[in-house]
Amino acid sequence: MNSSILQRTRTTLDQLREELLSERCNGHHWQGTLSPSALSTATAVSAMSSVLLHTRMGEDDQSTALDNRLRTCIASGVQYLQHQQNDDGGFGDTDRSHSNIATSYLVLAASTLAERSIGSALDDDAMRALKTYINRSGELDALRERYGKDKTFVVPILTNLAIAGLVPWDMVAALPFEAAVFPQSMYRLLQMPVVSYAIPALVAIGQARHFHGPRAFFPIRWIRSAAVGRSMQVLERMQPESGGYLEATPLTSFVVMSLAVTHRGRHKVSLRGLEFLVDSMNEDGSWPIDTNLATWVTSLAINSLAADPQDDRGWCTPELVSWHLSCQHQVRHPFPGAQRGWWGGSDLSGAVPDSDDTPAAILAIGHIKPCLNETQREQCDHAIRSGRDWLLKLQNRDGGWPTFCRGWGKLPFDRSSNDLTAHALRALVSSQVDSGDLSQADSHLNLGKRFLEKNQQADGSWMPLWFGNQDREDESNPVYGTSRVLLAAASGALPDSSVAAGCQYLIRSQNTDGGWGGGDSVGVWLKKKQVTELEVTSSIEETALAVEALAAVALSEKISATKVENADTKRDKTAHSQAGNLQTAVQHGGSEAMSQAIISGVEFLLNSVDEYRHRVPWPIGFYFAKLWYHERLYPLIFTTAALGKFLQFAADKPAFDGSINETKPLQNST
Repeated sequence: MNSSILQRTRTTLDQLREELLSERCNGHHWQGTLSPSALSTATAVSAMSSVLLHTRMGEDDQSTALDNRLRTCIASGVQYLQHQQNDDGGFGDTDRSHSNIATSYLVLAASTLAERSIGSALDDDAMRALKTYINRSGELDALRERYGKDKTFVVPILTNLAIAGLVPWDMVAALPFEAAVFPQSMYRLLQMPVVSYAIPALVAIGQARHFHGPRAFFPIRWIRSAAVGRSMQVLERMQPESGGYLEATPLTSFVVMSLAVTHRGRHKVSLRGLEFLVDSMNEDGSWPIDTNLATWVTSLAINSLAADPQDDRGWCTPELVSWHLSCQHQVRHPFPGAQRGWWGGSDLSGAVPDSDDTPAAILAIGHIKPCLNETQREQCDHAIRSGRDWLLKLQNRDGGWPTFCRGWGKLPFDRSSNDLTAHALRALVSSQVDSGDLSQADSHLNLGKRFLEKNQQADGSWMPLWFGNQDREDESNPVYGTSRVLLAAASGALPDSSVAAGCQYLIRSQNTDGGWGGGDSVGVWLKKKQVTELEVTSSIEETALAVEALAAVALSEKISATKVENADTKRDKTAHSQAGNLQTAVQHGGSEAMSQAIISGVEFLLNSVDEYRHRVPWPIGFYFAKLWYHERLYPLIFTTAALGKFLQFAADKPAFDGSINETKPLQNST
C-alpha cells in the first residue's frame, strides 16, 4: 500500500485525536452539542405563549419574574425563527434541513400564539411565504401522510394548531389518557396509540382534547373525567428531576401547552416544565431537540479512540470510568418499565432505556477495562453482565431488537430494527468473548442473525431506524444501516453471502467524490456558507461509517488468513474451514474493488480534514418521529474511528484476541 497515504493518515489521525480529547468535559467525558432546531424552538414558543394566554401568573415577585422570563424567551425564539425560513417559504427541523410540513405548521402556530401573547410574530412577508408553502405542500392531508398510522407526533401537532385557533378541536383525535392509570405491563394489551416514551403527551393532550373537544358518549366521558386526577399523578411520577420529559423540548412543550390551555399553567408539572424550557434555551434564542447525548457520544468517542492501533488508553482516567459506570441505570424506568442494567443517551435524569446506547456503552467499557486495576475491572465486568442481561431480555420474538421495550411491535420505535440489532449483536459477541462464556446467548445470537438475513434488501443493503438521508425521497439511509450491520458481520454475526452482498452494495454506492451518502444539498450548503469551493456531494459522517465498515470486514479477512496459516501449521482443519469461509466471502465482494473503495474514502476524509469540513456536522440523525438533528461531534468521532480502523487494516500483521474484528488493546498502567 502507498506509504504516503499511510503517513498522511497517521498524521491526520494524531490531529483528530488531539481535537477529540480537547472536547472532553472536566477532562474526562464528552457532552457534544445538538443542532439548534426550528421545530423545538416553535414548540417552546407555543408552550410559553399558551401559559401567558391561559394562566393568571399572580402579582408576587416570583410570578412577575417568571412572566418576564417567558416574554423574553418568546421574543428571542420568534427572532430566531425569523432567520431560519428556507427559500421555499417553509421551515426545516435544523438550520441545514429541507422544509417539511410538520415543522412549518408548528412555526405557524408559534407565530400565531406569540403575536397574541406578547405581540411578537414573523413579519408579514415571512407569514405569506409560510402559508404559501403549507398550501403548496398539501396542508393537513400531507401532515397525516407523513406520519401514517403513528399518532405519536401528528396528534400533538394538531393539538398545537387547535390551541392556536388554526384548526377546530374536533380535528384532534381523542387519546385514551385514562389508560395511563393501568399498570405498565398492560400497555401492550391496551393497544396504546402512541409509543412508550410518549405517555406524558398521551395524558396531557388527551385531557386537553377531553375538555375542549366534542363530548364523548356518557360512559366514556364519565370514565375519562374520573381518570383526570389519577392520570395527572402518572404525569407527575414520570416527570424527571430536570422537569424535561426525555430531556426533550418538543415533548415537554406539548405537555406544558396542553396543561396551560386547560388552565393548569401553574400546576407543578407545568412550572417544572417551564423551568426546563427556560434553562435549555440557547444563546441565539433557539432550542435543541434534546439537552445532550453525553453518554452516547462518550461511548462513541471511546470506541473511536480505541480503534487506533497505536492507542495506549492514556486518556482513560479514573474519573471517566466512574462517570461512565454511573450512567448505567439501576432502577426501573417509569416510561417503558425497563429493568436495571441499561444506558440512555444522556447522563441526565430524563434519559430513557435505549438499545443503541446500551451496546455502545458495553463496547466502550470493554475497551477501557484492560487498563484498569482489579477492583475497577470487576466493576466493569458487573456492568457488562448487567447490560448484556438487559439486552437479552429486550429481544423481540422476531429475533430483532426494538429501541425501548419488548413486544409492542406496532409503531416504528417499538419495532425491531436492523441498526439496533446489529449493535446488540456486536455487544453480545464482545461480552461473550470477554467473559469466556460462548454459549449463554447462542440462541439469542442466532435469532438476531436470522433477523438481519431476512431484512437484507435485494440490493444487499440494510435500512436503519434512527438515521436518515434528507436527499433521498424516502429519507432512508442505507449507507448507515449497511455500515452498522457490516461491523457486526465482521465479528462473525452473519453468513458469508450476506457479508459479500453488503460490501458490494457499499462499493457500488460510492460517490464520484470518493465519499458516501449525502446529496446535492451538501454541496449547496457548504458553498453557500463558503466552507469549500470543491464539488462535494458526500457527507463526512456517512463516508466515515462506510470506510470503517469496509475496513473492518477487510481486516477480518486478514485475521482469517492468519488463522488459516496457524491452522495449517497445527493441522486444525476446522479452524481452517471457518477462517477460509470469511476470506471467500470478502473475495466475492471484490477484494481489489474493496481496497480501492476504502482508499478513495480515506482520501475523501483526509481532504475533508484539510478543509476543516470534519467540524461541520450534517443532519443525518433522526430523533423521535422523524425529527432531524445533527450532532457537532459526529463527524469528528466517526472520522477518528474510520482512520483508526483503516490503519489496523493496513498493518502488515494485524493482532487479534480471539474475536474476529477487534485488535488486542495495548495495556496501560493507569
